[in-house]
Formats: sequence, C-alpha cells, structure tokens
Amino acid sequence: MDVRVLRVSAYADQAAREMSLLSDEERDRGAAFRLQADRDRYHVAHTALRRELAERLGTMPAAVALTRAGCPVCGGPHGRPSVPGDPLHFSLSHAGDLVLLAFAGAPVGVDVEQEQGTSVVTQVARALHMREQEELVALPQARRPAAFARCWTRKEAYLKGTGTGLAEDPAVSYVGTSEVPVPPPGWQIADISVPGGYAAAWALRLDSASPHAG
Repeated sequence: MDVRVLRVSAYADQAAREMSLLSDEERDRGAAFRLQADRDRYHVAHTALRRELAERLGTMPAAVALTRAGCPVCGGPHGRPSVPGDPLHFSLSHAGDLVLLAFAGAPVGVDVEQEQGTSVVTQVARALHMREQEELVALPQARRPAAFARCWTRKEAYLKGTGTGLAEDPAVSYVGTSEVPVPPPGWQIADISVPGGYAAAWALRLDSASPHAG
C-alpha cells in the first residue's frame, strides 16, 4: 500500500495550472465551492489523484476513467470511488491544509480530520461505539480531542474501505481510541503521521476478507 500526504498550500498553484487534467464534472464541482480555500483543496486533491493514478495505470491523467463501485448496502452506483475493473484501489481524503491519497491492491480507505474542541467532541462522540465512548470519558478532558480524532479517522477510513461510508452507523464497529488501533475482523488499520492538529488513518482489507467483514 502507498500513502501520499500533500499540503494544499504547497500545491494550490500547480493545481490551478493543471485544471485541464480534470473532467468537466470535476471542474464544475470545484467551481461550485464558495470559498477559495475549499476550491484549492478540491483541485489539489483531484489533480493529484489523477496524476498518481495515471502513473500507476500507465496512461495520461486526463484519460483516467473514474466511476463508483456498487454500494454494499443497497447496490446503488454510489459506493467507493474506483476505476473500471478495479485494477487498482484508491481512497482520497482532505481537511484543512492536508490532502491524503492511498493506493493498494485491495479495497482501502483513508481519512484525515482536524482535531476539534472538547465541546464538539462531547457532542459527536455520542455516535461512537459504546466502548469508545467509555474510553473517552475515562480520559482527562485535555486528551479527549486527540483520542476522538484518532478513533474517528480510523472509523471513517474503514467505512470508506468497505464502501458503506456513513450509511453504516459509526456505533457498529469498534476501532478503539488508544494509540493502538483495533481493526475489525478481516481488516488492517494504522494511524498516519501528519502535522500537529490533525489525525489520519488508513484501513486495508485483507485478501481473504469478504467485501464487508466485521
């Protein structure tokens, strides 16, 4: 598996010069963001994704065909992003000044989030697995934002990998809040080293796993 961590501020100018790599739909989606920072983040993420995929697939960035796998919940065409035939699996996430890309030979998910204040953590933590909620409550208040961010990025990475996303209740799967992740059966999960104030993780399905293990 290969993970790329990019700074939006370092690549925004390059992405602006590479708009021709994007599809018409991608350009329209990028232009729809009201704030320049959001447009820059989207453009950096998607031009970088196309360049990385093209290098691995032996084609040109603008020629990469992007589609959606079937949703494992309802079967609709809104599952995880993919390329036709799945010769390579990938995942994309961005937050603040960071863009993360992951590439693998099996279904993979990646997520990055900015750490939130304790009031936000207290509110959103109610959506976690009961054991994860109990772990957070047992921590000193000052340590809860980092622990919550670790947990949430692991969970989102896993759910992106399965293709369900947040269509699955985040309370169902346990991934843990401590510094050592607890992957669901059939999956690997690891935290990614990112700058302070952020948390990130990847999740990779083991070859012998079913499409939605755990």
